Amino acid sequence: MKIAQIAPLAESVPPKLYGGTERIVSYLTEELVQQGHDVTLFASGDSVTSAKLVPITKMALRLNPHVRDAIPHHMILLDEVRRRADEFDILHFHIDVLHMPMVRDMLDRAVTTLHGRLDLPDLVPLYRAFPDSCLVSISDHQRLPMPPVNWGGTIYHGLPADLLPAKTETKDGYLAFIGRISPEKRPDRAIRIAVEAGMPLKMAAKIDAVDRAYWEQEIEPLVRAHDNVEYIGEINEQQKAEFLGNAAALLFPIDWPEPFGLVMIEAMACATPVIAFRCGSVPEVIDHGVSGFIVDSEAEAVAAVHTACQLDRAGVRAVFDARFTAARMARDYVSLYEDIITGRASPRLTSLVGEGPDLLIA
Repeated sequence: MKIAQIAPLAESVPPKLYGGTERIVSYLTEELVQQGHDVTLFASGDSVTSAKLVPITKMALRLNPHVRDAIPHHMILLDEVRRRADEFDILHFHIDVLHMPMVRDMLDRAVTTLHGRLDLPDLVPLYRAFPDSCLVSISDHQRLPMPPVNWGGTIYHGLPADLLPAKTETKDGYLAFIGRISPEKRPDRAIRIAVEAGMPLKMAAKIDAVDRAYWEQEIEPLVRAHDNVEYIGEINEQQKAEFLGNAAALLFPIDWPEPFGLVMIEAMACATPVIAFRCGSVPEVIDHGVSGFIVDSEAEAVAAVHTACQLDRAGVRAVFDARFTAARMARDYVSLYEDIITGRASPRLTSLVGEGPDLLIA
């Protein structure tokens, strides 16, 4: 199958540091190549892939100090995809909404994975205007705010099985927080939970410009106030295995409708249990009592810390192997691609509703 993967340009594929969407695009692209497909990746020029790379920009936009507006660069991306569209059986977009008008006449070979939150009011009229585009959610919860659209399926993220080695024994005994320093990620909760549990907390997180004031006013004073809390900054993929693998548990104390939460399965790959608040995708990703614990309060999280440390870490890794590998993710997408090509995932599904049951049978 000839497949085009169209990535955002903010980060390289894979990203040098933080970047969940581009990381998933990389894992999917490499696994599709491994499974024998002819894959072309449209991405920034500093991307690294075994697929055919079509470089749209010289480097990732976030790393280019001269870039002020990402939209012009994505227009160039879309024009290049449009120009070469007939070369592919499937066009797989990971850029949210910018391409929607362009693919109106390509619905028989286009699919869009929605990687972000969908509870923003401006998205409702947009998706109502494009109800026939085949969309993929990354959790069932992510779909809830959406108007009726043509869902091709929910496909959970996956990681290469050998990317992060399982560490079934750890002696360091610290709690880990990884991601962004931002209000919705609730690093303040992580700090209070660690303090109450009497355990060290290591925080590996980026600070975006928009969150700089939140860090300086809310989080940095908490870090300075507690000797058991260490902020180590943003880490790369090579550092992640040791950081997560040596942790007793990962704290995922979010306070927003998380579409998926890649760090949860990264921790599970390292055999590290996850303590996560019941938001967004969390109940779909965590097997409560097996790969971690789902909690509703800081008090529950503190209690779960000591229980999580007693979990069978091999069992945590077993959940990852069963549910969250890149090989499984790629197979799921290939199955969807085939459904789109054969018409089983009909782009006209939403407009056929009510026209009679025979029209809905593939």
